[in-house]
Amino acid sequence: MSTEPAITDNPDADRFEIHVGGELAGFAEYKLKTGQISFTHTEIDDGFSGQGLASRLVRAALDEARGRGLAVLPFCPYVRGWIAKHPDYVDLVPAERRAGFEL
Repeated sequence: MSTEPAITDNPDADRFEIHVGGELAGFAEYKLKTGQISFTHTEIDDGFSGQGLASRLVRAALDEARGRGLAVLPFCPYVRGWIAKHPDYVDLVPAERRAGFEL
């Protein structure tokens, strides 16, 4: 079994999930509305912390949002901080909601 992280959208649970070795390592919860996705909470299990999994998960989730043409509302502090550190993703956030991003 591969230990390479696998990231999938689980729309039934309203979250993107990251699995390592077949085990759920973490997730990024969201609320989906027409044309937008609101990220509300990101969590990585303590047993998987320190491996950069949250960053990989958020990047994949944001790439999926971009591919689907969704505006991103980063209510989750981790997602918001990640976008602030990666300015090439700020365009996903509606212009009127970008206040506070340090670019």
